[in-house]
Amino acid sequence: MEFSFSPFPELTTERLHLRRMVMSDDNEIFFLRSDDGVLKYTDIPKANSIEDARKFIEKIDNITDVNEGIMWAICLKNSNTLIGTICYWNISKENRSAETGYMLHPDFQHKGLMQEALAEVVVYGFEKIKWESIDAEVHPENTSSVKLLERNGFTCIKKSEDTLVYSLANMDNVELVL
Repeated sequence: MEFSFSPFPELTTERLHLRRMVMSDDNEIFFLRSDDGVLKYTDIPKANSIEDARKFIEKIDNITDVNEGIMWAICLKNSNTLIGTICYWNISKENRSAETGYMLHPDFQHKGLMQEALAEVVVYGFEKIKWESIDAEVHPENTSSVKLLERNGFTCIKKSEDTLVYSLANMDNVELVL
């Protein structure tokens, strides 16, 4: 399976522009990766400084450059200010699959924005990259994320005390064996 994130695939929805993160996003990334509310249901290490945010942006840049993952900066169409992120990571070329993850600034939650972003990223994954499946891990108490995944057709395939694993299969790429 061959694919490339170069040139970087910018995506748009009715209200959003998904673009590559840049170093000037450091303040917004620092907020997202240091806010207790945003991090509540994740195991993401808390950022302690703007320098941590800059190192993270650089790390994501490097991962994207070698096609091991991709993270979009979520921005409102009328602004270039990052309000959240959405990504593909844990990519398996053998299984033609990836995991998605996302976070959104609290001021922009519960407005349907992540619904738009996730739907567009799923279409990109299935139509452009030809993933066979997309997975997501979510904490059982993160009901907003659970509802988001279910609204987008993901089904729960594994449950544990602190993790639900959801998956969405690309029915266009499934071969029927008779």
